[in-house]
Amino acid sequence: MIIAKLNLEKAEHLELTNAQWRYADGLVPGEPNGGLVDQLTETPARLADYDDSNWATCEDIRAAVSKGLCFGWYRITVTLPEEVDGVSVAGSQVWFHTCIDDYGEVWVDGDIDVAFGESGRGAASGFNAPQRVVVTESAEPGAKHVIACLAVNGPFGRPGGGIFLRSAKLEFERE
Repeated sequence: MIIAKLNLEKAEHLELTNAQWRYADGLVPGEPNGGLVDQLTETPARLADYDDSNWATCEDIRAAVSKGLCFGWYRITVTLPEEVDGVSVAGSQVWFHTCIDDYGEVWVDGDIDVAFGESGRGAASGFNAPQRVVVTESAEPGAKHVIACLAVNGPFGRPGGGIFLRSAKLEFERE
């Protein structure tokens, strides 16, 4: 049962979680060609301890950026509050909901749940698919969690438009 929701696009909810969206172009931001090289094995932008302090502050995650075949990262560090709208969230399960245009990956604290067929969580999803990813199984007020979203424009053979996040929400649940 959902006990509380936060919209990570609203200023008051960003303030409550001491959060701010950041954005950078590229699969590996700051690298030539966006870090896109043949047989790349990983990108550090997914890691919780990655330094994104030089990235641009993103005021509107729904505003399309870049064009053609492009990659970009949206990152946010949220501090879990003690309560939301007067409801204690301690011990609740916390979920992050988003829809990344077009292909998206959601990394939480440097990890990704790729067991889509088993979990149904959709941490790596294609072409505007809604994603629901667990942030923590048991919320601890004051705990910080880094959510890193990789966005890729598609379809890859002839991409149109740009990349953006259609939404970003936290939901707190108890059984």
